[in-house]
Amino acid sequence: MDQQSKKLRIMMNVAIFAAVTGILAQMEIPLPLIPISGQTLAVGITAVVLGSRQGALAMICYTAIGAVGIPIFSGFSGGMHILVGPTGGYIFGFIAAAYIMGVILEKTSFTIPMAFIANIIGMFITLLFGTIQLKIVLDLGWNAALAAGVYPFLIVGFIKAFLASWIGIIIRNRLIQANLLIVESKRKAA
Repeated sequence: MDQQSKKLRIMMNVAIFAAVTGILAQMEIPLPLIPISGQTLAVGITAVVLGSRQGALAMICYTAIGAVGIPIFSGFSGGMHILVGPTGGYIFGFIAAAYIMGVILEKTSFTIPMAFIANIIGMFITLLFGTIQLKIVLDLGWNAALAAGVYPFLIVGFIKAFLASWIGIIIRNRLIQANLLIVESKRKAA
């Protein structure tokens, strides 16, 4: 495969996973301040399938599409006001989480147990970014910020981390077998 074809394949995978994130973002359970959505499930799957660089690029693409106003964020919302609002930190956290999850897997192995550990770490990275911005934007104390931005998401977060690990490894292995995934790390499959 020539260099141009590899770049095109990477761009297509990045775009597909940005779109998947936007689709899963619309699956939500409303809560008073921040809904539980499928976004974090999509971030975990993306990082497991694409790895660090491509996973982070997919989340940057997702963020940029939403920033220009396309309603790709949870609740069919979009625009810069979402990114600078109370919940914007979670979206910025997706980029860091996808990258770090991918790095963990690239340095260890693409297996369900390692993917689960990486997803748990990614969950806490996302929650950290989100809670800090929530605290600042709404001028909350740490206890109130944690009560609104972390505690309601922990149990569901562990469930999503497992699902993202399991689904992500299956998709990754099938894409590698079909020669549809450009693997940038030395490790190719679980």
